[in-house]
Amino acid sequence: MAKSAPTPVWYQHEISITAPSRGCHLITSQIQNAIKDDIRGIKIGMANLFIMHTSASLTINENADPDVRRDMEVALNKIVPAQWTRDGTFLHTMEGEDDMPGHVKSSLMGPSLNVPIRNGRLALGTWQGIYLNEHRDQGGWGGGHQRNIIITLQGQT
Repeated sequence: MAKSAPTPVWYQHEISITAPSRGCHLITSQIQNAIKDDIRGIKIGMANLFIMHTSASLTINENADPDVRRDMEVALNKIVPAQWTRDGTFLHTMEGEDDMPGHVKSSLMGPSLNVPIRNGRLALGTWQGIYLNEHRDQGGWGGGHQRNIIITLQGQT
């Protein structure tokens, strides 16, 4: 009996996550929860995550020690200091002191990630987690900024 050929599949989800504050937030579990039913059947593939905003970003980094997330935020603030809005470095200042620095940080970190899929799971390393990096203090309503992420899965069953 001949073995059946792998079937190509595509799935897409959009999730909203409210970043509770400015900083780097671990969102691996929210991503995994959103795709759990579809990713199970994918033997080999790729997951693309895309954040639909210009002052937030996505990255992969250590998932164990919360000090890493705090240190990432400190480093980003040293790379792109908010005082550049006050000292005339930035001209785009109408949306608040942290807006233009947020745009620069978003461009440095990037709006998307590609994560391999292997045997029905995201192929992240033992200490790797997916971060939502919120680069703004201002502009949200209530408990933080709502950020929309599109997750596209492609692969073979």
